Amino acid sequence: MAYRMLYCWPRWARREQRPPAGDWTTWLLMGGRGSGKTRAGAEWVRRLARKRISPIALVGETMSEAVEIMVRGESGILAVHPDEERPTLHGKSRLSWPNGVEATILTASDPERFRGPQFAAAWCDEVGKWPHAEEAWDMLQFGLRLGDRPRQLATTTPRATKLIRRLVSDDHTRVVRMTTRDNFRFLAPTFFDAVVARYQGTLLGRQELDGELIEDRVDALWQRGMFRRAEGAVDGRIVVAVDPPVTGTARSDACGIIVAGRQGEGAVVLEDATLQGIKPDIWARRAVAAYRAHEADCIVVEVNQGGDLVRQLLAQVDASVPVRTVYANRGKWVRAEPAAALYARGLVRHVPGLNALEDELCAFGPDGKADGHSPDRVDALVWALTELVLNEVRPRVRGL
Repeated sequence: MAYRMLYCWPRWARREQRPPAGDWTTWLLMGGRGSGKTRAGAEWVRRLARKRISPIALVGETMSEAVEIMVRGESGILAVHPDEERPTLHGKSRLSWPNGVEATILTASDPERFRGPQFAAAWCDEVGKWPHAEEAWDMLQFGLRLGDRPRQLATTTPRATKLIRRLVSDDHTRVVRMTTRDNFRFLAPTFFDAVVARYQGTLLGRQELDGELIEDRVDALWQRGMFRRAEGAVDGRIVVAVDPPVTGTARSDACGIIVAGRQGEGAVVLEDATLQGIKPDIWARRAVAAYRAHEADCIVVEVNQGGDLVRQLLAQVDASVPVRTVYANRGKWVRAEPAAALYARGLVRHVPGLNALEDELCAFGPDGKADGHSPDRVDALVWALTELVLNEVRPRVRGL
């Protein structure tokens, strides 16, 4: 009897750990550290298996995290099954249950792996940390097409990424929130004394403990309140700043192209002409077109990758365009700090329509990435502001 009660999840589960009622496609379960997200996900998969819903996708940030946390973890799939129901792990990519149900283990870091397989359900863990979140999620949706009612559970500590914001606003998503304190019965008292007490009430605590979706990253240099709308005319130099990708394929980093002009003590960002997955000659033409359209003074281009080839590409498009080359000898975060300080002082303004740039600025973290991607817009912006303001170039009057 005690053994049966141990594995009777309805007896132990809190209301928010149970699947929500109603018609939904995605159950987004956002919770603080130790709030019981993994247990809820593992028990949901167990429920699917008992109903013979198969196959199931199990997606983690990396393959090792998917296996060690979602499958083998203390609250993972193997742990929540009684012996007679427990699935077998085959290598590091597949689970099979005694009743014939199967699950495939996938990593969000390689979205191309989602091509081909089909699923009736999916459990996606820590989607707020996925390095290629939107691409991986979208590819999964194409494969979630078996059965009468394909559904997916996304468990995560909330982060204001593009994917999380998109899921929250989707009518087919049911959002459930949990806090660390909700699960206090199963957490060590010292954890509350050492961690919860220290961070409770702080921005970091609200995100990591209370499971609250904070629109601004607590560790980001830029916050949304820093963005001010452009007013008046540019009264100084205008530059086109370019952060070129290493290669020119569909999977390459974007080519960041930002146009900005000097205004008073600060600057106005005039255009984001960034391109994704293009050949070098195409971004070179785009940069020169921006130079002409805004009657700019020069093109500022980073040459860490490409060197003289970058200059040659621009010269092939228009040899008369002045090109200033810059070289990054410090990390992205360190280079970006002075530019962010200009925003904090209210010295940088944006024309309308720079949503992609603003999203990337707010997602830019200490690891030098934005939502797991290279921050190419941020890099180009930093070069533009460095040239216009931080190098203290004397302005001359220009029309906007």
